[in-house]
Amino acid sequence: MNNIFNKKESQTLITGGCFCGVITYKINGKLRDARSCHCPECRKAFSSQASAYALVNPEEFSWVSGKNMLTSYKSKKGEGLQFCSICGSTLCGTFNGVIQGVTLGCVNDDPKIEIGMHIYVGSKAKWEIIPDGVIKYQEGSPEKI
Repeated sequence: MNNIFNKKESQTLITGGCFCGVITYKINGKLRDARSCHCPECRKAFSSQASAYALVNPEEFSWVSGKNMLTSYKSKKGEGLQFCSICGSTLCGTFNGVIQGVTLGCVNDDPKIEIGMHIYVGSKAKWEIIPDGVIKYQEGSPEKI
């Protein structure tokens, strides 16, 4: 019976970390509302054509190691990012200092979630081609995620 409990618990434990391995985190819960954002700010913040990001309940997120090596950025609107001061990996997004989500590229293993929407495709990079058949919104999603 104890093995069943541990197996169930491990299915909801998500771990992640930065490229150099100094910073690690865990999430005792599930990710939700995964999306790829193509706005100019996300392209610059993630040094990519888009972000790959999923929301998390802040109370289910905790740093395991390297929290003292985090660097934070906060915009005038209160939106921010936390990243490794050594390797530069963008690890999570914040709002007014509270963790709201994680970058999917820094999650270990299979987080049991898929990107469900592409947002701000109206401002995507001209060189990017988004495949047909995916859910796309010219700006944010109708739910204002």
